[in-house]
Amino acid sequence: MFRLTPDEFDNLRLQTATSSSTHGGRRYLPYAFTEHGVAMLSSVLNSDRGVKMSILIIRAFIKLREILAENQKLARKIEQLAATQRQHALALVGVINEIRQLKAVPGRQPRMGFYTG
Repeated sequence: MFRLTPDEFDNLRLQTATSSSTHGGRRYLPYAFTEHGVAMLSSVLNSDRGVKMSILIIRAFIKLREILAENQKLARKIEQLAATQRQHALALVGVINEIRQLKAVPGRQPRMGFYTG
C-alpha cells in the first residue's frame, strides 16, 4: 500500500470528477494498493465480502494488464505501417523523378497507352 503523489491525485481527480478540496472533497492524499498488495490483503481477509472484493480487484488488475498489452501490440503495428508507408513514399519519389527525367529529354515523347504487339 502506498500514498498517491499530488500529481497522481490531481490526475485521478480530473478523471473521476471528484469535488475540490475546498468544497467537501478529500483533504489528504489517498492510499492505493498494488496488485501484490491486494493479493497479500486477501490472505488476511476471512469474510466472504472481503474475499469477493479481493477477487474483483485482482481481476481488474489483470484486465488492465491485458489492455496495456493490446495497446503495445497496436503501437507496434502502427510503427510497422508507418515504416511501410515511408518505404512506399521513397519508391514513389523515385518513380516521379524517373518520369520527370523522361519528360525532360528533348524530342522524346513518353509512350502512353496499351501494347498491342
